[in-house]
Amino acid sequence: MGSKLSQDPHKLRESREKNLETAIGREVREFRHARGMTVADLAEVTGLSVGMLSKIENGVTSPSLTTLQALSAALSVPVTSFFRRFEERREAVHVKAGEALEIERAGTRAGHQYNLLGHIGANNSGVVVEPYLITLSEASDTFETFQHEGIELLYILEGEVGYRHGDQSFHLRPGDSLFFDADAPHGPHELIQLPIRYLSVISYPQGGG
Repeated sequence: MGSKLSQDPHKLRESREKNLETAIGREVREFRHARGMTVADLAEVTGLSVGMLSKIENGVTSPSLTTLQALSAALSVPVTSFFRRFEERREAVHVKAGEALEIERAGTRAGHQYNLLGHIGANNSGVVVEPYLITLSEASDTFETFQHEGIELLYILEGEVGYRHGDQSFHLRPGDSLFFDADAPHGPHELIQLPIRYLSVISYPQGGG
């Protein structure tokens, strides 16, 4: 029996609030909790009544700009932070067959065709993911010194390749995958059956790469 995943892929959370008052109220409450303040503490600092603060946090009333400025000062956050969840965008990138962007990736050589299958930059996850479709078509095209931040997943679609990671070598066939720390030197060192096509998904913290 396999081990259970720690994440539930069907769990609904952090959904974009449809109601502005509800979104603001939730942010105010979360910032207050993060600072260890009670509603009474916040009332004392802002000069707002406990009743008014409760209405704001429960999304019952729409706070004025003056009220938001008072909350901003008391909680030491920008006024715009109260709108974060309401304005939040979740991006999705759909790349149709044959339309992936062909790019020159640092460290690649002739015969290495890299097609970037989508890119989402700054996002709420704190992680950048780069999915590539890679095609190796020339017998001389071996290169085993890629080394970069993050982790990488390879999934072989076509052909056979000897792929080196650190001091190990893996014979990969269609349907095989390899998941590894990309900080170790790695790359295809033996092209056994051409052409070779595989997916490479690289992930690293935002600000790295």
